[in-house]
Amino acid sequence: MASSSARVDLDGNLIKPLTICMIGAGGFIGSHLCEKLMSETQHTVLAVDVYNDKIKHLLEPDSLPWAGRIQFHRLNIKNDSRLEGLIKCSDLTINLAAICTPADYNTRPLDTIYSNFIDALPVVKYCSENNKRLIHFSTCEVYGKTIGSFLPQDSPLRQDPAYYILKEDTSPCIFGSIEKQRWSYACAKQLIERLIYAEGAENGLEFTIVRPFNWIGPRMDFIPGIDGPSEGVPRVLACFSNNLLRREPLKLVDGGQSQRTFVYIKDAIEAVHLMIENPARANGHIFNVGNPNNEVTVRQLAEMMTKVYAKVSGEDSIETPTIDVSSKEFYGEGYDDSDKRIPDMTIINKQLGWDPKTSLWDLLESTLTYQHRTYAEAVRQSIAKPLAN
Repeated sequence: MASSSARVDLDGNLIKPLTICMIGAGGFIGSHLCEKLMSETQHTVLAVDVYNDKIKHLLEPDSLPWAGRIQFHRLNIKNDSRLEGLIKCSDLTINLAAICTPADYNTRPLDTIYSNFIDALPVVKYCSENNKRLIHFSTCEVYGKTIGSFLPQDSPLRQDPAYYILKEDTSPCIFGSIEKQRWSYACAKQLIERLIYAEGAENGLEFTIVRPFNWIGPRMDFIPGIDGPSEGVPRVLACFSNNLLRREPLKLVDGGQSQRTFVYIKDAIEAVHLMIENPARANGHIFNVGNPNNEVTVRQLAEMMTKVYAKVSGEDSIETPTIDVSSKEFYGEGYDDSDKRIPDMTIINKQLGWDPKTSLWDLLESTLTYQHRTYAEAVRQSIAKPLAN
């Protein structure tokens, strides 16, 4: 339960209760952020989304300690005139809405561009016109490829951090050719960032842009055929979780050589909490939010997940735990990828004093424990049904 005692920000100023319009509140990040705000603050959340399955436990019953401080508004921001009214009566808008599944960037490029750019335009416009602060969620994909990826494979400069560490204020954004539709997402996200930045420069919009680097934890994405489409392809952790639950080999796209970092959702939400309550330190900034200490190749991630899942499930690993597949086979024509995504943490550490704490092993253990507890029986039943028929 949130403490009723006075709370202060990083500069010792009293934190006043805010009304927050949270767009995309029913998703993975939104559900964890709503939990944080309900349990640890006195802020009110106007939760905007099409679905509320992941936040139902916060909405019912009326006897909850935060009853009255979270209101669910079922609307689609594409075509609902109520959105401006919700933004007008809020102190802060947080926009989490996006199509952010790599498999969709190739197969649904138009939807991807519309969702991440066109649909975000009214949110930026309403915040700017009504002098409302905006925290906009972007992506680490705006960086595209690293400078180092264009160097010869045997170049020693590939090991120089200057060629692959991603910095908010200096790193270029390097995308593939237009026919590589995988970059439709990153390009749309970059353009909305530029629009927000321009609104700040020309019209005084108070904004913060968040670039998440693979936030991981319970309730992320979906398990195909259980709480998502059977033919759906979620992001890598949920993909591997699905394979583990079904006792199938984990599919390593192009050998799983891409390098990524992963940060625990609860660590990341603490960073967002600091942004919300320290506007003087967060406004006008773009923040990387990730954990450079949790860097692995996708192949190494698969190996770790196989070990962790065996521990939490009590099941032996299958004889062939991984198989290699081509990106064309897995994602279709037009796929491309970045070699590394390693965030520089200087700005967020300086402005907000934030550092991630959870190791990769611990975050995988927490997440896979949840996945096993939530999905194992449903997956077993779904596998048994065709056999019974």
